[in-house]
Amino acid sequence: MMAKQILFSESKPLPAIGQGTWYMGENPLQHKDEVNALRAGIDLGLTLIDTAEMYANGGAEKVVGEAITGRRDEVFLVSKVYPWNAAGQSAIQACEDSLTRLKTDYLDLYLLHWRGDIALEETVSVMQQLIVQGKIRRWGVSNLDYADMQELSNIAGGRECATNQVLYHLASRGIEYDLLPWCQQQKMPVMAYCPLAQAGRLRSGLMNHPALNTLAQQKGVTVAQLLLAWVIHHEGVIAIPKAGSVAHVTENAAALKVELSQAEIEIMEKAFPAPGRKTPLDMV
Repeated sequence: MMAKQILFSESKPLPAIGQGTWYMGENPLQHKDEVNALRAGIDLGLTLIDTAEMYANGGAEKVVGEAITGRRDEVFLVSKVYPWNAAGQSAIQACEDSLTRLKTDYLDLYLLHWRGDIALEETVSVMQQLIVQGKIRRWGVSNLDYADMQELSNIAGGRECATNQVLYHLASRGIEYDLLPWCQQQKMPVMAYCPLAQAGRLRSGLMNHPALNTLAQQKGVTVAQLLLAWVIHHEGVIAIPKAGSVAHVTENAAALKVELSQAEIEIMEKAFPAPGRKTPLDMV
């Protein structure tokens, strides 16, 4: 069975599960294990790696930089800029600092981490400048809701946005009301962070829900694999679970081959229904 793939603008197809690095780079005792996990993920085909200048104040980027040494051409590298750095020389410097920590001369994708006080026009302008300079290949946003995306799309150059990275998992389905359908209509991939609700910590009932456990046992998979398969069955959605250990990465990669029937999807969605109205964008 061919694994589900996602296509970002002018990129080669990527598996619909990548590797997240939030909370990595914080503990020196875990450094070697984190590097090994990311390398194992690349070996398993999870070639999209997502990080940010915020994560461990650049520490996660350093972990990624070590993990991809000698393998840069194999990976699709994503990082994010703080909203207060997202314009002018501050953005250029922030990008250069990220590149230094990552030990590379370009990013495949650079995201505005969340919306701040800087006008979107200024962010779009500097992203275009970074592309011209060869520091990034494409740009996108993170944690922008439907109204923000409408505003962005009406800005000169705003339609060049390659993705929106938002929180999305079975117990947080608010984006299905308007944001996800709009992105799908635009053929804009959505990157789902915390697709496992941080191993259920964001929703305490998620990982031990009876219906999910029963279904996972019937299919011979873990609940985590079930949850990842549910996220990526949506058109144009890529999941970026944390790649904290070789065991977790191996489990994540196997979820690419988990197929869900419509009946199984209905069981999962009945346990965690989507809101029937517009709700504020969920963020952590």
